[in-house]
Amino acid sequence: MTRTQDLHALIGQEVGVSRWFEIGQDRIDAFADCTEDHQFIHVDPEAARATPFGGTIAHGFLTLSLASAMSYDAVAPLDGLTMGVNYGFDRLRFLAPVPAGSRVRGRFRLLDATDKGEGRWLLKHELTIEIEGADKPALVGEWLGMQIVSAAS
Repeated sequence: MTRTQDLHALIGQEVGVSRWFEIGQDRIDAFADCTEDHQFIHVDPEAARATPFGGTIAHGFLTLSLASAMSYDAVAPLDGLTMGVNYGFDRLRFLAPVPAGSRVRGRFRLLDATDKGEGRWLLKHELTIEIEGADKPALVGEWLGMQIVSAAS
């Protein structure tokens, strides 16, 4: 647990790194079905081999969609947290493709913490999703989350 009074001291610091998440073809195919995005680069290994990627790659939004699980895994909740709400991104860039069969993890650095009153804290984290063994991350973004804490915190 992180106390709200300690948030400002954490600004600029890495506050967590998630476990590795495997991005297998089954996960990619399930995401394609869920989002109705069946572009061959994601779901057709034979056709994808003929591209510069040499095989299928995860959807960028699949990689991004793992951010919540990565956050739960890596970032200590605020003391007295009753709920958190995704507030969006200030910036988001997809920097490298995630090949099927690779693993990714999230790295979180606290950029800002704003007390919005009534137990509401707007937190901004730099999120970097790394690809195991790769020089470039899959994505980097500035992720906003509204954290609601009980009045007693």
